[in-house]
Amino acid sequence: MIYLKDISLSFADRKIFEKINWTITDRSRVGLVGDNGTGKTTLLRTILGSIDLDAGSIEIPDRKRVTIGYLPQDLVELEPIPLMDYLRQKSGIAELEEAVKRGEEALSHHSDADDPAHEKILKEYEYAVASFNAKDGYAFAAKAKQILAGFGFRNSDFQKNCGDFSGGWKMRIQLAVILLSRPDIMLLDEPTNHLDTESMEWLESWLKDYPGTILTIAHDRVFLDKIVTVIAELANRTITIYKGNYSYYLREKDRRREALKKEMELQRAEIKKIREFVERFRYKATKASQVQSRIKMLEKFDVLHEEGRGKSVKIRFPESPRSGKEVLDIRGLAKSYGDLNVFHDVNFTLYRGEKAAVVGVNGAGKSTLSRILSGEEAPSSGEVGYGLNVKMAFFSQESAQNLNYRRTIWEEVNAAGTRSSDQERRNLLGAFLFSGDDVYKEIAVLSGGEKSRLALLKILLTDTNLLILDEPTNHLDLKTREIFQNALLSYQGTILIVSHDRFFLDCLVDRVFELKDGVCHEYRGNYSYFIEKRREAENAALLPPMEQALAAPVEMQESKADAETVRKPEERSRKTKEERRLEAEERNRISRATSALKNDLAKTEERIALLETQQREGEAALCEPDIYRDPERIKQLNQELKAISAELEDLYYAWNDLTLRLEAIEESLRNGGA
Repeated sequence: MIYLKDISLSFADRKIFEKINWTITDRSRVGLVGDNGTGKTTLLRTILGSIDLDAGSIEIPDRKRVTIGYLPQDLVELEPIPLMDYLRQKSGIAELEEAVKRGEEALSHHSDADDPAHEKILKEYEYAVASFNAKDGYAFAAKAKQILAGFGFRNSDFQKNCGDFSGGWKMRIQLAVILLSRPDIMLLDEPTNHLDTESMEWLESWLKDYPGTILTIAHDRVFLDKIVTVIAELANRTITIYKGNYSYYLREKDRRREALKKEMELQRAEIKKIREFVERFRYKATKASQVQSRIKMLEKFDVLHEEGRGKSVKIRFPESPRSGKEVLDIRGLAKSYGDLNVFHDVNFTLYRGEKAAVVGVNGAGKSTLSRILSGEEAPSSGEVGYGLNVKMAFFSQESAQNLNYRRTIWEEVNAAGTRSSDQERRNLLGAFLFSGDDVYKEIAVLSGGEKSRLALLKILLTDTNLLILDEPTNHLDLKTREIFQNALLSYQGTILIVSHDRFFLDCLVDRVFELKDGVCHEYRGNYSYFIEKRREAENAALLPPMEQALAAPVEMQESKADAETVRKPEERSRKTKEERRLEAEERNRISRATSALKNDLAKTEERIALLETQQREGEAALCEPDIYRDPERIKQLNQELKAISAELEDLYYAWNDLTLRLEAIEESLRNGGA
């Protein structure tokens, strides 16, 4: 439990919180939302205890025993040591291993039960072993590798020096530390910012089974919808609770606003009625007592006010001449850096008005492709053709460098050559969180996020009919993302976008290009369609070769579905004897493959059960007081436990692979029999 009791906080003359009361129950899944600058990160840090309050208190019962994992939004520097060593150190495993080792050495020198130091050393050792087992220390390496793989790390990265990773990968390492530590409370500030979509999906599946409390700030709607069950909105220096995910919060907020409007209308009508009575009978002696009674009623009214919604900002791209029908024509495109082949033989044509996305894991070459298409970088081979009358604008993750640092924000916006008015430019600046005197700041003093927002804003003021956008929403809050998304939806030109914002892509694009293993795969549909087809392909890949032959390609499945829609209902219901025979043969073949897998799975589970029993017996033996009179036996038991742990690690991987393959075949059987 976390109790916020009348907490208040100010920075200089600006109030951040004012008498907030809030109880966060155990195992809560809370999404903290609110406009930029309302104090969301500050609230996380006050719960962490790194910021002192002006008034009130934050109480966590038994705080000394409660562990808190905190992921900051800002990039962090890591110690220059190998990755696995860093994880062992930060998760506490290295310290426990050292404690166990020290205990073993001390017991070897004080093995006699009559030794005065023996009992104390024994208790310390027992505590160290129990703590190590509680953290599942023997399985640490397997779990660490599983989590790192989920975040996109390769086997070759496991011993790489932490200082050699880029900022985004360092944030993934910090997140891996938190997951490995399994704290009682997780405070996550923008955990999806540096993750590709595959890593986000993996993180979501991991968090679903996490038994502790989660309080997260996130600008990814899909993440909030999947993970949280409570939305806490920070606005006007207070917290408002909505018991549901983010989609529920949006609906409920609109419902509450409409209910408040109706209540305000009824209140205004009542006040008007009372005032009319007072004015009508104010000077009649016979009504004096009734008039005074109504005046007192007016004084007691708690007048309702609608919650401030801020200005409703709508932005549009300037009108631009139409391009030719073919906007981009890509033929045989390839890119290599030395021996590293990023991608090869990329071919596609983008037509006027199309909105397409480029997706793939980090390092697949998405940003490289966008730079080549924009002309910022040359390909190793192949051609990029531009259509008639194409006017392109390019936004890259490093596009902040395209700003003139000697100018102010206002000067830079005016230099964009737009036909918009001063008021329209100010509205646009406000939508991108530049308001008041902020517009006169020099660009040189802006943060990285502010520079990126300003570079994106300049594109919105430029006459274009082709946009190539590389992660344009990274530094936008949910409200600004929605404004920008609506502008892109009404944009009459052509868009090619790199993004990991799944909701954003789902609403915007109708073609998806996936870069995977150096090859470009095309999916004609939105992002959800791409996910569905990718999952089908992954499930088919898990089948053994014989069963893969039975799984028809997507194109064949679609052709079969089309044929089925043409046949009459009575024709579909009747099957010939030959059709039934072929179906039975197919089911039998799949059943035989399933039988073999089930046999392998049973043997694997039997071996796991045996080793887990031996592991428990070995750990129990280490807790027996008599064992510490025999240091050699202790050493032998620890060696056996390490060997068991290593074999179990391999068996767990094998069990997982067999289970996935079996599920895929059974799913295929169910679909075939439907």
